[in-house]
Amino acid sequence: MKVLVIGSGGREHALVWKIGRSPIVKKIYCAPGNAGISQEAECVSIRAEDIAGLAAFAVREKIDLTVVGPELPLSMGIADMFREKGLAIFGPSQRAAEIEASKVFAKSLMERYGIPTPRARIFTGREDALRYAKSTKPPLVVKADGLASGKGVIVANTADEACAAVDDMMEKKVFGEAGSRVIIEECLQGREVSALAFSDGERILPLPLAKDHKRVGDGDSGPNTGGMGAFSPVPFVDSKTENKIHQEILLPAVSAMEKEGRPYRGVLYAGLMFTSDGPSVLEFNCRFGDPEAQPIFCLLEEDIVPILVACSEGRLGERSAVHQASGTSSAACVVMASRGYPGAYDKGFPISGLDEAASLDGVVIFHAGTSLKDGRFVTAGGRVLGVTGRGDTLSQALSRAYAAVGKISWDGVHYRRDIGYRP
Repeated sequence: MKVLVIGSGGREHALVWKIGRSPIVKKIYCAPGNAGISQEAECVSIRAEDIAGLAAFAVREKIDLTVVGPELPLSMGIADMFREKGLAIFGPSQRAAEIEASKVFAKSLMERYGIPTPRARIFTGREDALRYAKSTKPPLVVKADGLASGKGVIVANTADEACAAVDDMMEKKVFGEAGSRVIIEECLQGREVSALAFSDGERILPLPLAKDHKRVGDGDSGPNTGGMGAFSPVPFVDSKTENKIHQEILLPAVSAMEKEGRPYRGVLYAGLMFTSDGPSVLEFNCRFGDPEAQPIFCLLEEDIVPILVACSEGRLGERSAVHQASGTSSAACVVMASRGYPGAYDKGFPISGLDEAASLDGVVIFHAGTSLKDGRFVTAGGRVLGVTGRGDTLSQALSRAYAAVGKISWDGVHYRRDIGYRP
């Protein structure tokens, strides 16, 4: 098979790494990819948003399967375009991808079909939103309706903070048109968990649960980011609760999308908050999580390519679980980022210690924001590397990941030192 992976981050490197281990795959392309990905696949200079260019490439190269990493091309309808051309693609249609592209749609869907989610109000006008923010007891969560690279969610601990978030989104347009509508939601207290499952439009095949660490600083301090680290599985969720997530959240969501005339083929990702009342859905995403994909793929023993094909063709079959790798019970990813991320940051700093870190037992290094300059890896993004450790226990996986992190450096490197320490 010839496979095309679309995207350029750590998630896409993890996809390339995992797909590359399939005995039925002979050639992998990645568009546009990054410097690390270029060591394992042929990178193609086509932007992920250039869906017509990607479709033309897939036709020309006779690509057997395309796997979409990021949400933006999915929200633009890349899966529809490919399928119209008779091209196999893993990823939901444009109408199905709206489950992430519009938080208003997702919230309304959950409320209609009884999927547990925090109480919320939807606003199209700034004055109404401000009035509600001032009159409602904090803390509150203010969310931009559209795509904002994982950063359009603000936890407001005071009314002033809530109003400032509304103004940023609706008046200052810090997230562009994504903030034309906002959701103001009750702020649940508990632990966040990421639940992902393959779907063929009717059935689901759950993946191991993962826990992301979204805030930039230790102790969950500072602004939200795309994710500073993750581990899988999640020790505090027992098998009974995990099955409840599958049967009362993920499967009902897939069934709801089918009833809405938006059959969901791809991977469905539910961001959950575990409260005293059980799990509640904070958001749905229409793609693999980043960095959750990195530890999850490191746990899986089986070839995922037949699963990706089966989902794309609507024939997943009756399976209850994916097979995990023997000798690897846990995996943890620590994101190494540029100074200033998630705000402004400089690029082009040489990265040292990569070879030494990669040689450590149980370590896999995924590139997120790197490029090559004079034959050397340099920083080229906010999140630069996802250093992932595998082990028999979470403690061992974390120890291996941090041992590797300690061997890597560049000017202004930043990473959290507490990933997984409150499992």
